[in-house]
Amino acid sequence: MFDLLSLIGRTQPLFEADLKAHNDNLADRVAAGRFLVLGGAGSIGQAVVKELFSRQPRALHVVDISENNLVELVRDLRSRFGYIDGDFQTFALDIGSLEYDAFIKAMGPYDYVLNLSALKHVRSEKDPYTLMRMVDVNVFNTDKTLQQAITGGANKYFCVSTDKAANPVNMMGASKRIMEMFLNRRSQQIPISTARFANVAFSDGSLLHGFNQRLEKGQPLVAPNDVRRYFVTPAESGQLCLMSCLLGDNRDIFFPKLSDALHLITFSDIALKYLAQKGLEPVLCDSEEQARELAKTLPRQGKWPCLFTPSDTTGEKDFEEFFTDSETLDLGRFENLGIIKGEAGFDADKLAHFEARISAMKGRLAWDKAELVSLFKEMIPAFGHKETGKYLDGKM
Repeated sequence: MFDLLSLIGRTQPLFEADLKAHNDNLADRVAAGRFLVLGGAGSIGQAVVKELFSRQPRALHVVDISENNLVELVRDLRSRFGYIDGDFQTFALDIGSLEYDAFIKAMGPYDYVLNLSALKHVRSEKDPYTLMRMVDVNVFNTDKTLQQAITGGANKYFCVSTDKAANPVNMMGASKRIMEMFLNRRSQQIPISTARFANVAFSDGSLLHGFNQRLEKGQPLVAPNDVRRYFVTPAESGQLCLMSCLLGDNRDIFFPKLSDALHLITFSDIALKYLAQKGLEPVLCDSEEQARELAKTLPRQGKWPCLFTPSDTTGEKDFEEFFTDSETLDLGRFENLGIIKGEAGFDADKLAHFEARISAMKGRLAWDKAELVSLFKEMIPAFGHKETGKYLDGKM
């Protein structure tokens, strides 16, 4: 087992002090509550479920489209914690489906609804069909489950956002920014909070998670050497979501406070530390072909081929930020958490226009990426979409 904190350049977890200061409040709220976690079998979702499960909720229902990940979640919980007195169940359901609506009708109401479902990859904008699904999952499914939470009388709705929603340059980040607009509209009917946070180290599908897969399959490590990112651990992502949901005021957006403990690091630097922890010597390659060829022989010598190159794909932001200059911050309430104090205002006409345009595209069963990009720019006039014509699926 590698030392995750040292890989991302830290020695201590970020939120220990804040969790300790609010532990009793968090424990009391969880123990008294009925919780629904959507997208609960993804990396962040599982981290949230573990935080809730360990605090003995009255009810904890977990929904995810991935049947296999739900199986592993249950095995992990049983092996780590055992059992709770409360009602714990998992459901392999698509949030956008009729079956999910029947589930809500039969199993609700819930005190807290936490939505961790998302299409999170920048690469998901490579084609117009996956991009439309991103709109459905990140925007419309969120609004649907939010309306259901309102109808069911929930105390709070939490939804995960992303740091990429601040001054977005890719469609994923922009979709989350539009989602925040829809959240603001419903915030007049139910308290809502959310979170923007850094890359979750070794989350499913992430580049770092891919390092494990590459070593297991005897394949080269490939990473950009010019992309610098902030990282949190999976456990920290769950803690951040838990505190935002239970401690956040209406329209609060929680984020990790920038400090000496949280700093930017390149993917290539993490790759070198990762190999060192595995007892392997990196060998830098000049091309994909060379890296693939050396992968046939180097591992037997305790060495590993690496290809580190500048990033040139669509949607990659040059730097990370959690908030914009126009947003109001509260940096005093928590030691290592900052809060964006969300505005109540929203443009109802603009949201209706977005819904109508998307509905029209679906109605004719035809749309292209340029049409969606144009619509996103109408919603976010400052949206600086970074299009290079190259996508991650075209690289090793």
